[in-house]
Amino acid sequence: MRLWKRATGALKDKYSIWVAKMSPCGPCRNPDLETFIIKATSHDEQCMDYKNVQRVFQWLRTSPLYLKPLLYVLSMRMEKTHSWVVALKGLMLVHGIFCFDLPNVQKMGRLPFDLSHFSDGHVNPEKAWVFNAFVRSYFAYLDQKSAYVRLGEKKQNKYGKETEETLMEELQNLEKLQRLIDMLLQIKPRHQNMNVVLIHEAMDCVIDEVLEVYGKFCKDIRRVLLRVCDIGGKEEARVGFDVVRKAEMQGNKLSLYFDFCRDMGDLNVSDYPEIVRIPENDIHELERIMNGVSEKKSLEGNNGDVVNEDKAIVVRDCSGTVSISEQKQSEKGLMTVITNKWELFDDDLLVGVKENASNGTSAIANATTNPFLESYSIVPYVPAYNHVLPDLICL
Repeated sequence: MRLWKRATGALKDKYSIWVAKMSPCGPCRNPDLETFIIKATSHDEQCMDYKNVQRVFQWLRTSPLYLKPLLYVLSMRMEKTHSWVVALKGLMLVHGIFCFDLPNVQKMGRLPFDLSHFSDGHVNPEKAWVFNAFVRSYFAYLDQKSAYVRLGEKKQNKYGKETEETLMEELQNLEKLQRLIDMLLQIKPRHQNMNVVLIHEAMDCVIDEVLEVYGKFCKDIRRVLLRVCDIGGKEEARVGFDVVRKAEMQGNKLSLYFDFCRDMGDLNVSDYPEIVRIPENDIHELERIMNGVSEKKSLEGNNGDVVNEDKAIVVRDCSGTVSISEQKQSEKGLMTVITNKWELFDDDLLVGVKENASNGTSAIANATTNPFLESYSIVPYVPAYNHVLPDLICL
């Protein structure tokens, strides 16, 4: 049965190549390129035909104009196939295309074909569901990555290379990276009968993608959190706090995922990435900003004690209660005291100033330690006398 299946797949590939060579050339059709695509996505489940894959990529390196016929032929083949082998090879080919830093690839947007409901028609359904799930999850990630790359290209054209994104936009970008990581973690073999060479080759591509995306996330989250703690508001702190909490849960999932890949033989211990760990001080700072109180924005005393804004700072004459050595350190026995109670100044002192203005400044000196005492002595208080104004109208 297995031999018959391989023979049938080979006949289908030869027929497709014959049809491609007989088709006329056009803006979306190139017989030679189409032949290499069919060979690269053959029905042979033993391994990927990397020789023809490199030939396809060589066409793309020659001119970006070949991207359109490449996607057209590949889309036609993906839409018609009912073989998980052909579908998986097609996705691996698309994954390789993303490695080319071409403007046309970045502007592609969503993938031009749909494998979200893919179902293999040549394998027993009891065994095919694991392969179907692998193909669907792989397609879902590549489709979202294509949209993410397209969005990044739009932002680059909007802001330019020198303009910095807003803090909220950077936080939203971190959330998108986390969603991509969640989708990558869904791509894995879920049964022991998936222990085939082609699945391992696909897992190598997926693991490399996990390391790349997670490395970018770890690099960006440290920089963004510093901006949130410095200039962020309550809304930015809330989004940042959610990102941090999800990053902790994702770190645990990634550790389990890497252990699973190591047990399969697709990952070495030396390739383990460093799981990002957010310091507790940064998490507490985000919580303080969310609650409207930031440690960095609060007042600090000379000894590092935090001083609330509702406390008053007053100057008292402490010459009678402090030692002589302490009085020498302070100027004229005056000390600064921080108190929770507001100091009340008696208005009667000012009244006494007015009543005793004629007697000089001795009463003022006995009543208060007003720092503006000298100004009263220089300019004495002179009461104003009421004069009756003449009737100017009668005049």
